[in-house]
Amino acid sequence: MKKQTLEDAFAALEEVIARLESEEISLEESFQAYSEGMELLQFCNASIDTVEKKVLKMNEDGGLDEF
Repeated sequence: MKKQTLEDAFAALEEVIARLESEEISLEESFQAYSEGMELLQFCNASIDTVEKKVLKMNEDGGLDEF
C-alpha cells in the first residue's frame, strides 16, 4: 500500500468537505465524514510539523538555525 502524502491528505480533506456541504448527506454520514476529516487534519498537522523540524539545521555551536 502506498504511503499517504500531504498532497493526498489535502485532496481527501477537500472531498470530505464537499460531502459535508452536500444537502443530501445524512446525519450519520456527516458524523463519519467529520471523523474522517479530523483524522486527515491530524495527519496533515503531524506532516507539517515534521517538515518544519527538517528545515532546521545545526549551527557551529550545536544549536539549531532555521534553514
